[in-house]
Amino acid sequence: MVRKPVLSVRKTMAFVVAMGLAGLATGCAGGGSNNQPEDGPVEIRFSWWGNASRAELTNKAIAEFEAANPNIKVKPEYGDINGYFDKLATQVAANDAPDVITMGGAYPAEYANRGALLDLSKVSGSLDLSKLDQGAVENGQVKGTQYGVSTGANALAIVVNPAVFQAAGVEMPDDNTWSWDDFAKIAKEVTEKSPKGTYGTATVLTHDSLDAFARQRGQSLYTQDGQLGLEKDTVQAYFDYSLKLSESGAAPSASETVEKLNVSTEQTLMGMGKAGMMLTWSNSLSALSKASGAELKLLKLPGETPTPGIWLQSSQFYTISARSKHTDAAAKLVNFLVNNEAAGKIIQSDRGVPGNSAIRSAIQEQLTPQGKVEAAYIDQIGKMEFAPTYIGPTGSTAVSEITARINTEVLFKRLSPEKGAEQWLAESKAAIGK
Repeated sequence: MVRKPVLSVRKTMAFVVAMGLAGLATGCAGGGSNNQPEDGPVEIRFSWWGNASRAELTNKAIAEFEAANPNIKVKPEYGDINGYFDKLATQVAANDAPDVITMGGAYPAEYANRGALLDLSKVSGSLDLSKLDQGAVENGQVKGTQYGVSTGANALAIVVNPAVFQAAGVEMPDDNTWSWDDFAKIAKEVTEKSPKGTYGTATVLTHDSLDAFARQRGQSLYTQDGQLGLEKDTVQAYFDYSLKLSESGAAPSASETVEKLNVSTEQTLMGMGKAGMMLTWSNSLSALSKASGAELKLLKLPGETPTPGIWLQSSQFYTISARSKHTDAAAKLVNFLVNNEAAGKIIQSDRGVPGNSAIRSAIQEQLTPQGKVEAAYIDQIGKMEFAPTYIGPTGSTAVSEITARINTEVLFKRLSPEKGAEQWLAESKAAIGK
């Protein structure tokens, strides 16, 4: 699962220093447009992170773009994610950022709030976002301004192993009507009717579940102006439900849960075929299916009626440097990557299921069986009406760690759900400076 990468102290300091220097560089720069028409060919730089397979696919897409735009040359810059954001911070500090920058999680907000990213409304003539799902568009906004373009989407889901249900003699749930109480009851029944070590649900709740809990209650993890948008009662209900799942046996015990916090896909209970259900991200389906050797399915979250808590989560974002001298060319590249069928057929779902429904349809037959299930699920979610999603404010990269730590304290009964909620609110407000 990848949602909001957590900044280490070293990376945070590098970022703060870099952005401070970037502000000075911007303040000293001369005026004028950075998007003047040019007579000859231009070269733009495009950065991303990933493995060799992603690099191969991306370079093929770049070649297609250059063939269609002979006056634009794209210079690729990529590497492992471990050093990606450190390098980017250094580049921004030196006023040497790539033109098109791939980002993830809360990074667009971190950089946009310090003036390092281009307001994409300035290049609307070359970048068409009207073909993307509305949720995908909103994911790239910071305080209502469009700074990022979703590379593709995933969504929270309940991954289900039908073989575990069948072995336990428990009927599969109806995800159009089930509630969180139903989820707990079904998970407990699967545990009770399965061999020891097999559970109805692979984990207790996650940080992302808290977001969904809030949204189903008409609240949100963050508001558009960068505040926390949920009340104490919601956080307390989240911790209380997490504890009850563990206490009832529907989910693993506290000690078992902690043991499974940072294991590989193959070592998760779902990956080992020892769980009936697991709340995670839809793009985990392929890896979990491969690990378990089972044909897994995706169900919608419980409690989605009457108020949906789900949202489309961007896997990554394409952004454009505010200091780019070729913003029009950069915008054309981003537009090509998200709206062009040839690019879509090359990249497929490597950066998430495309937010453009026409591209989803174009690549459908090329996808693996699991990829088709993921695409169908995202297509279903994309048609739902749900509340806007706001990128976390500066400092929000620490909140997911706070959630996991306090949830562990609650599971071990070192904190009550009420005290856990109070501590969560205090620490989270301090993290985002609110």
